[in-house]
Amino acid sequence: MASRLNPYISFDGDARPAMEFYQEVFGGTLALNTFGEAGSPGIPESDQIMHAMLETPSGFTLMGADTPPGMEYTPGGNFSVSLSGDDEGELRGYWEKLSAGGTVSVPLEKQMWGDVFGMCTDRFGIPWMVNIGQAQA
Repeated sequence: MASRLNPYISFDGDARPAMEFYQEVFGGTLALNTFGEAGSPGIPESDQIMHAMLETPSGFTLMGADTPPGMEYTPGGNFSVSLSGDDEGELRGYWEKLSAGGTVSVPLEKQMWGDVFGMCTDRFGIPWMVNIGQAQA
């Protein structure tokens, strides 16, 4: 899979209806994963969206999620640019350059869902998410 760059939007508890709306607008396939499915079934937010991805027939990819418990939702600051793919060398290179001189909020390391993931804000104040998935056989 080639690396991709796309917006990632944070929502204040309404990610599911928002992403369903975008699916109505753009068409395509919508995948929704809840906090409960990701290993947090007992929390009040277990039915909220931990990760959503809409892939459209036109080649657009839009990702989003509800703001996780314990994090503050900030309108106007509710987006990140997401880099994802399975070319570990390429994506680690991007990570090193983007995080240099910036702030790392989640170190680039293996996560509970199996991918290597990290979050940083570059020196210009732009938030980035990097996700390195396993190569598809």
